[in-house]
Amino acid sequence: MRAGASGLTAEAGLFHALSDPSRLLIVRHLALGEHRVVDLTAHLGLAQSTVSQHLACLRDCGLVTSRPEGRASLWSLTHQAQLEGVLESAERLLALTGVSSGHHYEERHP
Repeated sequence: MRAGASGLTAEAGLFHALSDPSRLLIVRHLALGEHRVVDLTAHLGLAQSTVSQHLACLRDCGLVTSRPEGRASLWSLTHQAQLEGVLESAERLLALTGVSSGHHYEERHP
């Protein structure tokens, strides 16, 4: 089966959005529920501008969305179950290749 170049570009964009460890941490944190940027900066130890840039990348790929809450915005995953499925598939693939992700987010961030 051969995909067109535009399909591959979209796939590459999705994998690019998930290729950064900080973005993966943000995704895993948002899987726990909605968060403001200030909450993510506190929990993850990243600068506000860094978190905002990562959220913009994830938003551009359609993975996250925000809604206004007072003067802030609450961020959440758009397709949580499917995104968690992709991450679980990645962990299974890493296990098959002998590469362990060694990352159990829920255990480190209750």
